[in-house]
Amino acid sequence: MKDIRGTSILVTGGGSGIGAGVARTLVERGARVTISGRREHRIREVAAELGPACLAVPGDVTLAADRERLLAAAIEHGDGLDTLVNAAGNMYRGALAELDEARMLDLYHSNVVGPVQLSGLALPALRESKGSIIFFGSVHTQRAFPGASPYAATKGALESLTGVLASELGSQGVRVNCVRPGAVFTEINERAGLGTSEEAHARLQGLAGAHALGRIGTTEEVAEAVVYLACAEWVTGSILTVDGGLALGVTHA
Repeated sequence: MKDIRGTSILVTGGGSGIGAGVARTLVERGARVTISGRREHRIREVAAELGPACLAVPGDVTLAADRERLLAAAIEHGDGLDTLVNAAGNMYRGALAELDEARMLDLYHSNVVGPVQLSGLALPALRESKGSIIFFGSVHTQRAFPGASPYAATKGALESLTGVLASELGSQGVRVNCVRPGAVFTEINERAGLGTSEEAHARLQGLAGAHALGRIGTTEEVAEAVVYLACAEWVTGSILTVDGGLALGVTHA
């Protein structure tokens, strides 16, 4: 296993939710972390909390100029780049007959196109470090939740891309993996229109019994999977499920 200490890691979507949890865990383990996000005040708050090992770079992964800027900053901050963690993403839900084309395209751009373009841009640095790319899938690809088709489709795309890119980049020494989280409360649930923060949290808590372990997860537990994949030098093309057993379809009938 590679030692996480001293490695340079770029985490998109680092201002909240799983991205912030990943950044916090990586800094605690001794990595030099660069976080990006569209909400400047949020990523600066996270970076201030984590100290000088964490650099905040405001930016939107859907914009080419921002991708170039944040990648350059991460390479400078960490003296290279060992791992790219594509945690930035959005959610859009709706009934099939009511889906809006523009909003669907925006979702694909933020969840799939932007991360893939950033990954391609990071390739020279990752080849040099024999590094890795990490995507995030979702339990939505394993269990059907009505109304979640746009989001599930983008996560299915990322899970498929994980295998394709792992096979493409393996000969270049670059690994590609994916973390598939279960029910973890983050702001994305509220932004998806699932009510207030309290209502969205209560909705997720209602899924506790569907998990084999009887509870929803935390961002820190998902972050542990990221640390493993960043360090596991003979693991590529893997989708690591971290969902408390939600995808098992447990019933108590």
